[in-house]
Amino acid sequence: MTILIVEDDESVARFLTRALSEAGYAVRVSHDGSEALNILLASEFELVLLDVMLPGISGFEVCRSARSAGITIPILLITARDALEDKIEGLDSGADDYIVKPFQLGELLARIRALLRRRTEQSTMLKVADLTLDLSTHRAQRGSQTIHLSATEFTLLEYLMRNSGRVLSRAQILDHVWQYDFDGNDNVLDVYISYLRTKLDKGTLQPLIHTVRGVGYRLEAKSVS
Repeated sequence: MTILIVEDDESVARFLTRALSEAGYAVRVSHDGSEALNILLASEFELVLLDVMLPGISGFEVCRSARSAGITIPILLITARDALEDKIEGLDSGADDYIVKPFQLGELLARIRALLRRRTEQSTMLKVADLTLDLSTHRAQRGSQTIHLSATEFTLLEYLMRNSGRVLSRAQILDHVWQYDFDGNDNVLDVYISYLRTKLDKGTLQPLIHTVRGVGYRLEAKSVS
């Protein structure tokens, strides 16, 4: 599991990196709010440890922007600001939890485990509009219609649904679904997108899979005008 640490204090960032690495997590670090948001939009993580007072933009704004972009991974705010109104603002901005400096490492790790466990328990069923994907039974359904998927189609659809509302580049999708095992021909992605469109969107008034020219694809429910 990979965790993004967003902390401008380099000594704190080093401490957290060492502690989380020893606990078995992969870690990436950012010291700037704007940079961290760009990283979140471009890469996959299981959780974010997010400081509030950051150069660029604040942790609150990073959190709000990430949620607006459709990022649903757990966000744990870490800050020295312990006023009630700051905690309320942090949670209202979309954070899942809030811990105040100084904190005990054991408590931080316990909160991380709890957030990751909650995410795992909640992630057995994905839903976008009237499309559902049951990860435990590998059953897909749109409205009342059951959709039969191959293993690759299922993996591709799961990735698109987990990132609903986000534009995923061709490279991101190929790396996640095929891990570059596609003989150097990325047309395989277009073929499987076509398969999914036929199964999910054909004959419906609300297509879910959208092409973003020059970039990649996005799965999103758009209102019919």
